[in-house]
Amino acid sequence: MRFTKLVKVALSSVWSNKMRSFLTMLGIIIGISSVIILVGMGQGTQKAVSDQIDKLGTNLITVNLTKTAAITNEELAELKTKPGIKEIAPTISQGSVNVKAGSKSNTTTLEASTPAYEEIRKLSVSSGRFITQRDIDNRYNVLVIGTETAQNIFGYTNVVGQTMYVNGIEFEIVGVLTSQGTSSSGSSDDRIIVPLTTGERLLKNANVKTFYVEADSKDNINTAMSYLELFLNKKFKLSNSSTDSTATRSYYRVMSQTSILDTATSTSKSLTTMLAGIAAISLIVGGIGIMNIMLVSVVERTREIGTRKAIGAKRRTILMQFLIEAASVSGLGGIIGVLFGYLGAYVGEHFFSTTIVISNNIVLEALIFSMLVGIIFGIYPANKASKLNPIDALRFE
Repeated sequence: MRFTKLVKVALSSVWSNKMRSFLTMLGIIIGISSVIILVGMGQGTQKAVSDQIDKLGTNLITVNLTKTAAITNEELAELKTKPGIKEIAPTISQGSVNVKAGSKSNTTTLEASTPAYEEIRKLSVSSGRFITQRDIDNRYNVLVIGTETAQNIFGYTNVVGQTMYVNGIEFEIVGVLTSQGTSSSGSSDDRIIVPLTTGERLLKNANVKTFYVEADSKDNINTAMSYLELFLNKKFKLSNSSTDSTATRSYYRVMSQTSILDTATSTSKSLTTMLAGIAAISLIVGGIGIMNIMLVSVVERTREIGTRKAIGAKRRTILMQFLIEAASVSGLGGIIGVLFGYLGAYVGEHFFSTTIVISNNIVLEALIFSMLVGIIFGIYPANKASKLNPIDALRFE
């Protein structure tokens, strides 16, 4: 029997039991759609983290001093002369300060830094200006405000020239930051930035223990980090061979955006693989369902198989027919599962604000896997049908 004829006979058999075939497909449909959605969520999370890190700049290096000793202006000036280092922005921050204007008050995050902070952290102002060196030198009570903080206090963002109180001290608003949205660490728009010298006086803290470094290029990040570690090892009288030791990390931490991105990507990939593995279990269950139904089909069609073998059908023909039936059930289930996967991704993105990235490779691999599941779990029933003795099959009641 020609292959096209076999396909027609197999599909006719599947179509004649529509409800049973659909229920058999259900496990495959759920499995494929789950794999697509869960892997898409994992890849979406990975993309969101990558985009967020890219916004901050891939040549950004963050240095945190964990001991009581702080970094001095003289030391920062010396560091700026090291190879690979383009700019440095010392920073003092406090997670919660009281801000007030008129009758409205709130709490927000305060950051005190220098003009270089704008370039290094990839910030920009939508109106007004950023902090200048003149503000630093004269300790002016000026600040740059985030859009969310402005909305919370004033109800609008056109606030340049307005005054507000920070911990009871009056400040003039000289700039409004361009909105950066919300990241995994919280809102990037709920903050204020003041001159470093003003922040030291306001917070009664002149110890700079965090500073941001901009490498002169992405290729020189490792060079810049090496010089930073050598400098800090010398500052804390540590051996240069102990750069990665626990003792060194107890004095300082040097992190680049590239290393953070690599860690985040690795974590996301592990999570995505785990989610895909969990979803694939339902595909295995669906395959068992296909094998079960095909075995039932063999029993129901024993006389039909006997008749066909009696009039000359070969064992290979019977085997192929049942394999095609199993593959068509799983393949059609896979196609429907893909459609449900895209539908689920659309619902997740538009109604639950979840970033889901569906890869064409994942869709193709899921379809191929669903076909393989049907073939693998269809081999035993098909083999059983092909081995039936035609005389015993014709006598079957």
